[in-house]
Amino acid sequence: RRRGEPAAPPRARVEDNKIVMEISDDDAAFILGKQGKTKEKLARVSGARIELYEDSRTLEIMGPPEARRRARKYVEAVMAQRVGPVSIDEDEDTDDLTTVNVPNEAVGFVTGAQGNFLRSIEEEWGTLMFFAEYRGRRGPSAGVSTEKLAIFGPRRGRRGAHLKVLAAVETKMRGFVTAADLAFADDDDTFGTETRVLADSELSYALGKDGSTRRKLARASGCVMEFVGHIAFLSGSRDERHRARDYLKWLLKQRNGPVHVEDLSERTDVLTIKVPPECVGYVTGNRGSSLRAIEEESGTFCFLESAGEQAGGPDERLLVFGIDKAGRDKAERLVRQLVFGID
Repeated sequence: RRRGEPAAPPRARVEDNKIVMEISDDDAAFILGKQGKTKEKLARVSGARIELYEDSRTLEIMGPPEARRRARKYVEAVMAQRVGPVSIDEDEDTDDLTTVNVPNEAVGFVTGAQGNFLRSIEEEWGTLMFFAEYRGRRGPSAGVSTEKLAIFGPRRGRRGAHLKVLAAVETKMRGFVTAADLAFADDDDTFGTETRVLADSELSYALGKDGSTRRKLARASGCVMEFVGHIAFLSGSRDERHRARDYLKWLLKQRNGPVHVEDLSERTDVLTIKVPPECVGYVTGNRGSSLRAIEEESGTFCFLESAGEQAGGPDERLLVFGIDKAGRDKAERLVRQLVFGID
């Protein structure tokens, strides 16, 4: 086979509800990846179980039929990358693929040194990503030479990865990302997108150091939250977007002073903790470091409610927000350890 020709698909057979693929030693090493990470990624994204037997040069894919089908497709795509570009037909009806036009000027930035940035996106969002050659109906952006980035995985993960890539492109080439790039055709009644434009000062505050604040709000709300330029994108179910919208609003209000939250009794995502005034410093720590550590460990979003707006005595009231009750309970235990020195 001459270089540049597409690789022949590996021989495969179905037996005992599993797919058995015959592979070469080189393919086996490529699929396994460094410390087995590529194989783990393929299994995670597809939802199938993948076993590699190097002595017999076979790969076994197990799991539900749809998961097996996805895993085989992903394995074949990874193997094809070893010998040349992967070709994908965009006209195929697939529910696990998102494509992004990346300008040539930004490809290196999106990929990162030795592919590290792309791999970090895959890790964060549970996706499989690679640049590919395309057949089909979609052409490149007018006037700009682009490459197609394929993102495979569940819709939520693809959306997070898609937005992360667009954010990187916008950082490298301000103004390249247009409204058309941000129109998500797969949004429906169960999964939608909202946006909020942020001022310069709001953006840096909402991002936090290395994006830590954005990740905190996303984790606590259960919503996909990414910033493309100065636009905050919230993607998820209606309830997830509602939580994320509230959390972002309260976070930004904290820049100007304490925040009071109305209708706490009607919310299912909050836990309140009374904190004696003399213990507030223990809970917050230097510049809020203790509270940030509690949030990080418990996956919550916490802040002290506005003094003077509370009822029920002199104690301060710490509000602990998060989609996960176990996380909220963990935050309460951590706070009580700080205040009372008890578990």
